[in-house]
Amino acid sequence: MGEITIHVEEANGSITSLAAPTEMGLSLMEFLKASDYPILATCGGIALCATCHVCVLEGFESLSQISDDEAAILDTLPNITPTSRLSCQLKLSDSMNNIKVSLRAED
Repeated sequence: MGEITIHVEEANGSITSLAAPTEMGLSLMEFLKASDYPILATCGGIALCATCHVCVLEGFESLSQISDDEAAILDTLPNITPTSRLSCQLKLSDSMNNIKVSLRAED
């Protein structure tokens, strides 16, 4: 496939649809940062800081399983949801086509 669509819910409730390459091995965090979203990614993408927290609004079931390390970090957050993920732990893949996320790190 080579390219998927990621839908991002903006703070005002509008949806922005972005074309994301799957062949570059990027994480969702890296892609969102490159798309000028305000993700700090303080730890550099190793699941230690949770500054790349997203809530998956659609397509959660298509994502890779949550690792124990990711789950432990998510459990420290006050604004966790049942579909919370660390975007640094989600490698862009064809199975993620049309997922919808909202950024939560600044909540």
